[in-house]
Amino acid sequence: MTVALPNPPKDNLTPSWSVIVYFTIIHVLALLAFLPQFFSWKAVGAALLLYWITGGIGITLGFHRLISHRSFVAPKWLEYILAFCGTLACEGGVVDWVGLHRMHHKYSDTAQDPHDSNRGFWWSHLGWMLYNIPADSDIPRYTQDIKDDKVYQFLQKFMIPIQVTLGLILYAVGGWPCVIWGIFLRLVLVFHFTWFVNSATHKFGYVSHDSKDHSRNCWWVALLTFGEGWHNNHHAFQYSARHGLAWWEVDITWMTIKFLEFLGLAKDIKLPALKPEN
Repeated sequence: MTVALPNPPKDNLTPSWSVIVYFTIIHVLALLAFLPQFFSWKAVGAALLLYWITGGIGITLGFHRLISHRSFVAPKWLEYILAFCGTLACEGGVVDWVGLHRMHHKYSDTAQDPHDSNRGFWWSHLGWMLYNIPADSDIPRYTQDIKDDKVYQFLQKFMIPIQVTLGLILYAVGGWPCVIWGIFLRLVLVFHFTWFVNSATHKFGYVSHDSKDHSRNCWWVALLTFGEGWHNNHHAFQYSARHGLAWWEVDITWMTIKFLEFLGLAKDIKLPALKPEN
């Protein structure tokens, strides 16, 4: 049987069937949320809360701004908590996620970029994950600072068992509706909203700075991803903890970092040389 994959590459890459099956199962089970017997307001609440914890706190604040870019410094125990929350997003292990993201910045919109937007919207959104790409074998070179960390190794290895444990907790709290909404539907939302940063923000929006690539500031992606949509700003100043630089560029994650600073849990916060508008 032949399976059509989005934007198949021309460089003889082989499909990653484990990833294809993994994404297919999650998306199919998420559709159960539209059946009346799997609806409850408790399930909706669980999904929204976990969407914020895993997508906003885990991926955006933890995996991205703290671990990938070191845009601020946090106590190690807090860094591990944020990494745990990011692991619950099931977007791959923390080491793999960080390594591929750092490669993206080094080679943004060139052939060596894992999700090069020049290959088309669907390649940068999803297609690149459905193949065994050369960048996968290069991850250790870009994660020298974290790849030997025992906690990160644990999170990398046990991502699926951790998610299953969360599913059991949700089942105890609210039965199958909480599992369907809090695991599968929530994962689909976090997946695609995060992937929009790779795809939509390299195609839609406006340019504020010369970042030497196709990155753009896209307001609706920023709303869905707690500030990650101000992507042209981010690519121009990738070390910056603040992505929304103009007063109208709402950046919830930046507000979270400032709150952590108020609590004494964030320091050495990096900002662009260009003074942001207030």
